[in-house]
Parts: sequence; structure tokens; C-alpha cells
Amino acid sequence: MGVRRSFRFLLRPTARQAAALAACLEDHRQLYNAALEHRRTAYAKAGVTVGYGEQSGELKHIRGDDPDGQGRWSFSSQQATLRRLDNAFAAFFRRVRDGRTPGFPRFKGQGRFDTVQWPKDGDGCRWDSQPAHPTATYVRLQGIGHVRVHQHRAVKGRVKTIAVKREGRRWYVVLSCDDVPAQPLPATGAVAGIDLGVASLVTTSGGEHVANPRHLAATAERLARAQRDLARKKRGSRRRRKAVARVAAAHAKVRRQRLDGAHKAALALVRAYDMIAHEDLRIAGMTRSASGTIEAPGRNVAAKAGLNRSILDAGWGVFLTILAYKAESAGRELIAVNPANTSRTCARCGHCAKDNRLTQAEFRCVACGHAAHADVNAAANILRAGLALRQASEAA
Repeated sequence: MGVRRSFRFLLRPTARQAAALAACLEDHRQLYNAALEHRRTAYAKAGVTVGYGEQSGELKHIRGDDPDGQGRWSFSSQQATLRRLDNAFAAFFRRVRDGRTPGFPRFKGQGRFDTVQWPKDGDGCRWDSQPAHPTATYVRLQGIGHVRVHQHRAVKGRVKTIAVKREGRRWYVVLSCDDVPAQPLPATGAVAGIDLGVASLVTTSGGEHVANPRHLAATAERLARAQRDLARKKRGSRRRRKAVARVAAAHAKVRRQRLDGAHKAALALVRAYDMIAHEDLRIAGMTRSASGTIEAPGRNVAAKAGLNRSILDAGWGVFLTILAYKAESAGRELIAVNPANTSRTCARCGHCAKDNRLTQAEFRCVACGHAAHADVNAAANILRAGLALRQASEAA
């Protein structure tokens, strides 16, 4: 059974191709903003709701009126940009229905729109467009040409969509592939619960700790210097553009380091265990600001901000996403359990009390005296809950 996977490669465009890529991205950004303005104006002036169908139908006229601008690019890629706006509105209305902070779709400024997608390989784009080339791989993009790709691993499955993404001064191509063959690993007979933390990224129920490298903290001083340098530059100047690029490059390096560490940690777990239980964390809620309002200001705001930074630096969401797809490909079982009271409950007797956890790292049950590392004790509770869920699903 095949699965869906993404493959990301660095592009090596010529100077002319890089300028064309930037122009493509800018025109798609303007199309997005124009479509958003159309929707806002139609509703404000006439109470009319404009959807994707109407705006997609107008693309032919837009391209015809601007042959050297919007008319240069793939029709299907422009439809994907309009569909992106439609998805933003759908998410907005969904949040309204759920009673959450809605967040109305916003106009995209320069630097806030970094991706263009082609929904189908062969429609305005072509992966491996020069298969006879003996040493290099190319992707063809309408209006840009055959762009060289730094392909560092084989692409498996059937290429479905192609996207181009800009990160700082670098360009990447992202392939979404269907029917990628699964690669099941031999059974080990071992199971584990894992607790995610800040001191250690991962702690297993067997007592193993995976260190949290704290990539953002490690580069904080260099990043702060780059941001101070940026703040001194005049808006619109060439020097400011260079300073922006330096800040973006520093953040991009942290993202790559975090992603690499998450891949290695997830792969080690998938190779070692047949079943892995983890907490079903709501990271967005956990990292919500504690500042409150003017009428009701929050408490311990600075401490909460520091904790939020540490959680985001650890990259729990990235790690869990990577763990999920590696487990699926390897034929491993991944179970998400309710995180409530896993850190306060004794793994030996089941007694739950706030006083059980003496410090961040020390756990001692006030009922039975069981002592253990707090994260190991929590991981054992997570494993027990995961095994119970598996048993219940098998019995149903």
C-alpha cells in the first residue's frame, strides 16, 4: 500500500531564472491580494459573497488584459493561488463557527507570500524535464524555463503537485508524491511511551533521554545582532534588503537544524519500537500569550513568554508530524493519548496529586513513596494509557 510523501530539493537557477521566479511570485501575490480586495468590496458595497468559481472564471479576462504580466504564468498555478484564498476564507468561517478568534484573511505583503503551486505535473510544469541529461535533474516551469535541481535523493511514487518556495535568497522545489511504497521494518516486540519536554526533547518509558539541542537559543546572540543591524537601516534601501536577507538566513538555518534533529530522533524511535504512545498535545493553546488585556492583565507574563519560546524552540509539532509519517511508512503503530495528569500520576500506584512532582525533574509519590525521574514517570503513564486504548480498539 502506497502513502503520500513530500520531497524537497534546492534549486540552482541562473540569474535570469531567479529574476523570473521572483516575478512569478510577485504576480501571484498581487493576484491573491486583488482577489481578496474583490471579495471584500463586493460584500461591503452590495452584500454579495464572491467565491472561488466566480474568480476562477475571470482569470481568462485578467490574463488577456495583461499578457506580459499575469498572462505569462500557468493558468492552473493561478487557480491554485485563488483556491489558497478560498481555503483561507473557509478556515476563517470555521473558526467563527467554533467560537475561536477568527482572524480574517489579510493582504500579503512582500515577504509574506513565498510559495507558488502547480496542481498537476505536466500542466504548466514538468518534473525531470530533461531525462536524457547524464548528470543533472531539471524542472520545467512555464514562463521560467528548465531550472536545475540539486536532487540529493531519489523521488519515489508518482509526482502529483509541484511547488516552488523562496526562503531568503534560496529557492526550493517541493514535490508531493502519491503511491510512495511503504518500507515496513521488522518487528522488535518493544513498545514505549514518550514524554515531550524542554529539558529533554524526548524521554521514553524505558528511561532514555533525547537531548533538546535548543537551536534558537544557541543562535540567539547572532540573531539579535542581525536584528539590531536591521533596525538601523532605512526602509526601502539596498542595505536594508541585505539586512533582511541576513535575518532570514539565520532563521532558515535554525529551521533546517531543528528539522534535521527531529528526523534523526523520530527515526531512532521508529526503528526501536513497534508501538509508540505520545501525548495528544494542543501546542497552539499551550503557547498562547499570558499578557491578557488592559482591564485584566495576565500574571507571570515574562515567565510564560520564556516557556513559550522554549516550547517552540524544541519543535514538538515538527517532531510529532515527522514521527507520524515515519511510523506510517515503517508499519509502526502510533497512539495519541489524553495528556491530562500524566505528569502528576504515580506510575506505580496510580495516585494523582500535584504534590507528587517536587521539581521539574523529580517525582515522588506522596501515597506510596515511589521515586523516579518525573519525565520517565510521565512516559510510563502515557504508555499505559496507549496500551489501554489499543486493547479497547482491538476489543471493539
